[in-house]
Amino acid sequence: MIDIGFIGLGTMGRPMARHLQNAGHRLFLHDVAPIAAELTDAGGVVCKSGREVAAQVGVVIIMVPDTPHVEAVLFGQDGVASGLSKGKIVVDMSSISPLATKEFARKVEALGADYLDAPVSGGEVGAKAASLTIMVGGPERAFNAMKPVFDRMGKNVTRVGGNGDGQTTKVANQIIVALTIEAVGEALLFASKAGADPALVRQALMGGFASSRILEVHGERMVKRNFEPGFRIELHQKDLNLALEGARSLGISLPGTAVAQQLFSSCAAHGGKAWDHSGMARALEMMANHQIAKN
Repeated sequence: MIDIGFIGLGTMGRPMARHLQNAGHRLFLHDVAPIAAELTDAGGVVCKSGREVAAQVGVVIIMVPDTPHVEAVLFGQDGVASGLSKGKIVVDMSSISPLATKEFARKVEALGADYLDAPVSGGEVGAKAASLTIMVGGPERAFNAMKPVFDRMGKNVTRVGGNGDGQTTKVANQIIVALTIEAVGEALLFASKAGADPALVRQALMGGFASSRILEVHGERMVKRNFEPGFRIELHQKDLNLALEGARSLGISLPGTAVAQQLFSSCAAHGGKAWDHSGMARALEMMANHQIAKN
């Protein structure tokens, strides 16, 4: 079993790291926050810096919130890059800019190491269940070496191309998720305002062509008015910003994505940046002056 470094042990990273420990890997851990006792009690070695992590292992996994955080982990003072040597692998499982990812990969490869961008979909539930979808960009040799590790954290693991393509796939995923949340919210709002029971409408729709994982999970959240975060609105806003910035650079229009971002912005303006992203429905409710379901 290879030793693995894991940097970023929050809502997603902690259960992902735990699955690797359960599989028999020894982990070298680093985070800006205190590291959970469940990881250290299971043998995780706490390191003071990314450099210390990288010096101890052949593989470093990063799972942090945004592009500047990844850059700091890699290239900041005592960062991962300063501890890399030939043959090592850096795997960024965060969701960040595809363009920045390509630049990070070039810098890491110049040090003789391989770089994989491997963002995930499935949220906290998927992280805990080891059922994440993992979208990987980077060299095939590095992907083949990491595939058994990815399989411990996810069930749908696909190499989609070169560096940056994993992040591009994740942005595409987030476009689909946001627009589907909007569609589910509009449908249940329409049904409720028309006098139908939104819970029964959702149940009926689950058996038809409109069925989806989002109707199943987030539709239930909307009906039960449970907006405790599994994936926060502010994080989905970050992902849609990447989509809209990318669209501008490509010279294309993403009108549905822009509308979804405006609905998220409305939620944030009403104190909801930390709501679950299914809380987009609350922006629709505010415009209609009607709730999908009563508290």
